[in-house]
Amino acid sequence: MINCTLKKSPETSHTEALARAVTGQLEKDGVEVDTVRAVDLDIAPGVVSEAVHEGDAWPDVHARILASEILVIASPTWLGQPSSVAKRVLERMDAMLSETDDEGRPVAYNRVAGVVVTGNEDGAHHVISEITGGLQDIGYTIPGQAWTYWNQGPGPGPSFLEGGSGHDWSRKTARAMAANLLGVARALAERPLGPPPR
Repeated sequence: MINCTLKKSPETSHTEALARAVTGQLEKDGVEVDTVRAVDLDIAPGVVSEAVHEGDAWPDVHARILASEILVIASPTWLGQPSSVAKRVLERMDAMLSETDDEGRPVAYNRVAGVVVTGNEDGAHHVISEITGGLQDIGYTIPGQAWTYWNQGPGPGPSFLEGGSGHDWSRKTARAMAANLLGVARALAERPLGPPPR
């Protein structure tokens, strides 16, 4: 799970709180979970998987992504958009479009992905569409209902951990998201996609 909050550790991340409903369910089902808080790392701008400068943390994150069969991108909503951190992560993942495995498949093939969104404003559906659209371009399989979100609706209001309504729905949807991600990941492991026809 890549948490794309703007808040550095150890600040409380409302986005991580909801994402834990997904990762917690995956852990209950026996999945090993690795979490990255991207804002804590020096991730340089660019569209390559290699380090852009000394200390660029992206190569390690890239390796962790490739070690995972399930990817969850979690982002807050700002002005109805994914966070700048989420956009940076997707920007660096763009390099995966030209990376292939030993059988000639795009490296994201036979991997699944989903999205978690929080915000005290509207825009969750747009953020989900932006992120899943990018992940599909890269080659990820996006199962049905592979997302959960919480937002307070129009106008400012409390953040996820501060109150408001809809928490039970968001957590229930998170558990369904986890089940769908795991079910499709298992199906792809059993019957993987082959290389695209030439």
